[in-house]
Amino acid sequence: MIFVFLLSTIFLVSPVIAQKLNIKNDVFWNTKDGQPIYSQGGGIFKFKDPMSGQEKYYWYGVHYKEAETYRNSPNKTLPRSSYESVTCYTSTDLVNWTFEGDAMTKQEALPDGKWTWLGRLGVAYIKDLDQYAMFVQHGAEVLIAVSDLPAGPFKWHQKISMLDRIGTTNTGDQTVFTDEDTGKSYLVYSYGRGRNKIYLSEIGIVNGKVDLLDCTMIFEGVGREGNCMFKYKGKYYMAASNLYGWDASLAYYLVADNIKGPYEPRNDMQVMEGSESDYAHVTQTGFFFNVKGSKQETVVYCGDRWANFAGNGLGYNQWFPMSFNGAKPYFNSLGSWNLDVKTGEWEVAADNNYVKNGSFEADRKRMPSQVKPVQTYLLGWETTVLKGNKVSLDTTSSPVLNYDNSEEERKRVIGEKSLNISDKVPFQRKVSQVVSSSPYVKLPDGFYTLTANIKNTEGFSKLEMYAESAGKRMASKVKKTNPQWVTIELKRMPVKNGKVEIGFLADGNANASCQVDDISLVKEK
Repeated sequence: MIFVFLLSTIFLVSPVIAQKLNIKNDVFWNTKDGQPIYSQGGGIFKFKDPMSGQEKYYWYGVHYKEAETYRNSPNKTLPRSSYESVTCYTSTDLVNWTFEGDAMTKQEALPDGKWTWLGRLGVAYIKDLDQYAMFVQHGAEVLIAVSDLPAGPFKWHQKISMLDRIGTTNTGDQTVFTDEDTGKSYLVYSYGRGRNKIYLSEIGIVNGKVDLLDCTMIFEGVGREGNCMFKYKGKYYMAASNLYGWDASLAYYLVADNIKGPYEPRNDMQVMEGSESDYAHVTQTGFFFNVKGSKQETVVYCGDRWANFAGNGLGYNQWFPMSFNGAKPYFNSLGSWNLDVKTGEWEVAADNNYVKNGSFEADRKRMPSQVKPVQTYLLGWETTVLKGNKVSLDTTSSPVLNYDNSEEERKRVIGEKSLNISDKVPFQRKVSQVVSSSPYVKLPDGFYTLTANIKNTEGFSKLEMYAESAGKRMASKVKKTNPQWVTIELKRMPVKNGKVEIGFLADGNANASCQVDDISLVKEK
């Protein structure tokens, strides 16, 4: 049931290696005392605790009223964003978080009480003032608020128009990046209309006020959003997502030796490998943080999942360890992994689900899609038509590959979408995924359990879920109609040589239909 996910505890201490703490995606997160974490569109920064002098991680983000509603009943997608506050959480291990309070209240941010968009924020320490400055999108301009303490309260400082700097009063998406080597902080943002340009501005003081000191365009080309930066081994990485609204997308990047550029390839953002099969684990680029441990440095990709407005699964914050081949970043799509903040080391957790796009939420449109993204397949999955209509952009003949879950169904299965296996004519179809080791994450040999939620009409002479590895094949046959969702599974499925094919085979009459959702492949103990 979906409530199992809702009640799951996000962070578990590994019983084997005490220093490695678990980060679990695809669930809603809690503080260490069990209170909900509400933090969207923000960032994590390292500041000293003014009381203890200890350096801590400060996590800022927006608490939207709809985040509460969706968390309590994730079967309904909500239409708008209602700002409640900017929250502040602190941690010393990036896993156990303490709620420090509302860093900026609703009364401070919206003194006239009128609705407007607030989001996409970050905080910088202003050494010359010994204050902390928060930059947040505020309607059609940028609000700067300041505080004497890192946890706030942040008070209205000034609101700035970007018109004279970039030609629009507002920024597109924005984040704050602090270069720990220089101590300088920057606002990273895009052009307010079309978002086809990305800029970088150093944060400082102008005429006694916190402001932007300069404006450097570092990218011009296809529209991008979710702009954010990180630094690794002396190189600067600019990352962004497609213009898909609240939906997930591929993750893109550019690299430079100097923070002001040039960023290469010039005006040609590259797809981050590992993000292709599930649109970066159903996220947009949000922000990054670096764990500089005693044994290694790990860059963590923090993806925004705007599930309350897109209906695309559970959880708002999805974090993943990055790998690198020289200067080339690699996105590791993991459902569960362990991090040691002292050493910087990470590992795949024992309960990780190795299936990509297993809940079919990466594809937010009806597939095949004639609008962006123009696409004739489901991400991570191969559809083989053995008999029946071909998959194409012809909406009159092509079978529809995904299905819209109703609000009632979403009490049982996750998200708005599921796999659809059907056709207007008699058909035979295979929908499959090859799960294998990546360059940085091994699929260990051993026994696995494959599970899925399924419902189906009558009219199938064959309907089965299967798994095959190293010549060994197992199948779970569906022998009756299931008008309501049921769970099927294959236990003790042997996986060898770091590779297994999983999928579904169907032989059906015209208009027979089967829906599949929430597929998982987890190694047995």
